[in-house]
Amino acid sequence: MRRIHLIVEYDGTNYAGWQRQSNAMTVQEKLEIAIQRLTGEAVNVSGASRTDAGVHALGQSAHFDTESRIPADKFSFALNTMLPPDIRVTKSEEVSPEFHSRFSGKGKRYRYLIHAAPHASALGRLTHAHVIYPLDVARMRAEAQDLIGTHDFAAFAASGSVVRDTVRTIWRAELRQDGPEIELTVEGSGFLYNMVRIIAGTLIGVGSGKLEPGAFKRAIESGNRLDLGITAPAHGLTLMEVFYEEQS
Repeated sequence: MRRIHLIVEYDGTNYAGWQRQSNAMTVQEKLEIAIQRLTGEAVNVSGASRTDAGVHALGQSAHFDTESRIPADKFSFALNTMLPPDIRVTKSEEVSPEFHSRFSGKGKRYRYLIHAAPHASALGRLTHAHVIYPLDVARMRAEAQDLIGTHDFAAFAASGSVVRDTVRTIWRAELRQDGPEIELTVEGSGFLYNMVRIIAGTLIGVGSGKLEPGAFKRAIESGNRLDLGITAPAHGLTLMEVFYEEQS
């Protein structure tokens, strides 16, 4: 058996997230169908991040095991002829059997896009969260710095999350503005369910004046979800990259 590692880009608009479900189409299922057509094997594709419905990816990491003798770098070309246009494998390579796309990961980078203007963007309607009121980006940048470091982020998990260990390390939280577009980039060792969307929603609250600055500090200290803002819409979020040891 060979282990093949994939980097996958997708527009999550038409999918119920990454993970296979019994009653809705997902990105994982589309990939598994394509691989079975190509190799004749029923495989399980393991992804590094279980992105939610509507969330996009430029650098989702995934792997599967196969007995196929197709050259590893050719899987991407072959699979892209079988996948819908909103899913693309941008890289394929053979890796060690010990490699695991999720458990070998050392961190992730996410991007959240906001369109802050009275009118929504026609071109960015599927990739940007629309905010109709002005945002104080300087205040948002200052707030974001309170995320940096190793903290218990229990307050940053959506209700229903069953993760026992809620301690994570965030090493980058930056905002860039270009006209009405505001881009949030967050990098860390890992993220809880809906954590980046909660971060984005809280920053929107602080930037609009609806939340007092210091929300992140208060939530880290209290562990109370109510100290934070709304969960921002899924379609503004993109998984940009998964980091592994050899990249550090």
